Amino acid sequence: MTTLNPSHPVRSRPRRSYSAIPGESPGSPPWRVAKSLILLVCTILVLLPFLAIISTSLAGADQVNKAGGYVMWPHHITFTAYHALLSGGMVSKAMLVSVGVTVVGTALSLICSIMLAYGLSRPGSFGHKPVLMMLLMTMLFAPGVIPSYLMIKELHLINSYWSLILPSLINAFNVIVLRSFFMGLPRELIDAARIDGASELSILRRIVLPLSKASVAVVGLFYAVTYWNAFFNAMLYINDASKWPLQLVLRTYVVNNAAISGGQVNTAAGAPLPPTQTLQAAILVLSIVPIVIVYPFLQRHMNKGVMVGAVKG
Repeated sequence: MTTLNPSHPVRSRPRRSYSAIPGESPGSPPWRVAKSLILLVCTILVLLPFLAIISTSLAGADQVNKAGGYVMWPHHITFTAYHALLSGGMVSKAMLVSVGVTVVGTALSLICSIMLAYGLSRPGSFGHKPVLMMLLMTMLFAPGVIPSYLMIKELHLINSYWSLILPSLINAFNVIVLRSFFMGLPRELIDAARIDGASELSILRRIVLPLSKASVAVVGLFYAVTYWNAFFNAMLYINDASKWPLQLVLRTYVVNNAAISGGQVNTAAGAPLPPTQTLQAAILVLSIVPIVIVYPFLQRHMNKGVMVGAVKG
């Protein structure tokens, strides 16, 4: 057996540095400058479309007509387009529909998903394996459009707001994330509460949910974004234009480039209708503002909630 000589220290093999630029190490000033320039260019390319949309929605009719399209910087800021859209026309009604569907749908989806995930996270619960297999099967085999439409029709939900909520009530991926997080909680806490006589509902409400705020917040954000951005169910099940959500209005007048008439927006008596590009840009801004406002409050939970819920279990 060979022994190490203290007088001859073991030399560690030097680490090989990899660099995208030949002859430069990742920590060298030229490499840092190159990375900063690349990030700056990517940031500008991402922000330019947003700036163009916001500037066009705030620009005056003369500037938009002169530019022949989108404006990068408005000379005179005006809120005429927003006033026309939010003064009781189709867009204002569609925003109320989208907000109502998002709030009610997110609340119901969270309640159903949390209760289902908690039941599946308890070993030995009634129907544990069959229900879990059925849930996983929905991730592999999604129902087609025609069977879904026939089901909604048989339930007499055509032209009903429930047709925008019930088909998306439970998402299998979100349930699996919550279940994985619930299974990672200390079992001793739940056993101690059960010994003290607490019911399963009390354990869920007083112990499990306070410890799962991060995952619940992230899943709630997923559901809210899904309900807010959904338009396909409305296109299939809602025939009355007065019940359209905002995303279907956005698809109709922005993606399909349908003309916006004076009967669909409200303007002051004798005031001309804002340009079509301005109205379309304003609808785009209104469609992203709610999510932009809500996301910063939940962003700190994103990494913790998704990673912990996805890795554990």
